[in-house]
Amino acid sequence: MHLPGRIKICIFEQKRRGKCERTELQKMRGFNNYQNRFGNYPDYTNPYAAYQAYPQFRANYGEFPGHHGGSSSNLGKNLVQIDWTNIKLVPFEKNFYKEHEDISSMSAKEVKDIRDKHRITILEGENVPNPVESINKIGFPDYVLKSLKNNNIITPTPIQIQGWPIALSGKDMIGKAETGSGKTLAFILPAFVHILAQPSLKPGDGPVVLVLAPTRELAEQIRQECIKFSVESKLRNTCAYGGVPKSGQIYALRQGVHILIACPGRLIDLLEQNATNLMRVTYLVLDEADKMLDMGFEIQIRKIVGQIRPDRQTLMWSATWPKEVQILARDMCKGQPIHVNVGSLTLTACRRIKQEIYLIEVTISSKCAVLCCVVLHFYLHLFVAISIPFVTHCSYFVALHLYNCLLRETTFY
Repeated sequence: MHLPGRIKICIFEQKRRGKCERTELQKMRGFNNYQNRFGNYPDYTNPYAAYQAYPQFRANYGEFPGHHGGSSSNLGKNLVQIDWTNIKLVPFEKNFYKEHEDISSMSAKEVKDIRDKHRITILEGENVPNPVESINKIGFPDYVLKSLKNNNIITPTPIQIQGWPIALSGKDMIGKAETGSGKTLAFILPAFVHILAQPSLKPGDGPVVLVLAPTRELAEQIRQECIKFSVESKLRNTCAYGGVPKSGQIYALRQGVHILIACPGRLIDLLEQNATNLMRVTYLVLDEADKMLDMGFEIQIRKIVGQIRPDRQTLMWSATWPKEVQILARDMCKGQPIHVNVGSLTLTACRRIKQEIYLIEVTISSKCAVLCCVVLHFYLHLFVAISIPFVTHCSYFVALHLYNCLLRETTFY
């Protein structure tokens, strides 16, 4: 089994060792920069002690939650609150929808039949645009139609059938659809149209479109869709999330981007450092809003949205509709948003996604080699579960070393 020479996997044990034995273990496992702190070597079998020994890592990757200001409650404490009542806002265009004559001439029964056919339910909202089953009748400009053709997209999915007309009309929207339903394109393609109708970016301007996502994996997934479909429009985008150095993200933001896909914690961090601003944002997307609330991001979301002009267009996506999400939607959206549900009201994973599980029998000595080969060869997502005390600290520490081994990682705890 061949492994790239640069790949190194470290396994951390809870077992206590003497100072000399620990030092040799540190050398063997690549800790060449171990320090003498108060006459003792840092205990690298203790993740938090090892984390403390690397101040540069803390500067680049952020603090442990609950330590040295790393608590979520401290995020955004240095943000200057904007009083939008004292700011004269420049008007902007957000309604780009010109209904095709075949769509506008549909009867109420035809509209109902299409929605029933695709299991589309309008839960609330007024003046809802009719659903459109043909891409050529949506009203997209040529560069969007060309990008759809280049990616072999011929017909819209149910959420796109109803979501595209709503988003293009500049209305606030709450969307509920199953995983894998095409909701990313439901808000990304109208975002392209929105951006190109606004004044060009100037030096120092922030993004025009902000997409908030709960995890870096989802943020990267959205970004890949942006890259894939923005070839014709040549719009710039970037991601901002924790677990990687800030320097590259700061550089991209200061170069100017049209679309920023961000996780709330890292975005607040960048805003506090004046790496960007949200004064130009007129199109806001909250993807998987229920998951962001479950992860405790409500305070951060509200602080971020407070930096965005109140007359923006807001699109909010959620798989569930608990009271907390309803309150957030009421506060984020102006007036009464259009609430669209596709499929069952009790959402599950998309049946069109094939899930495969492989059971691999390995020994203790071979599991690292097998893990590397599987991840690198098949480009799979890797989830590592740790069932030992101080799970938060340990998960961060393991994530750091997976990153050092050139594997992307995210901590879950």
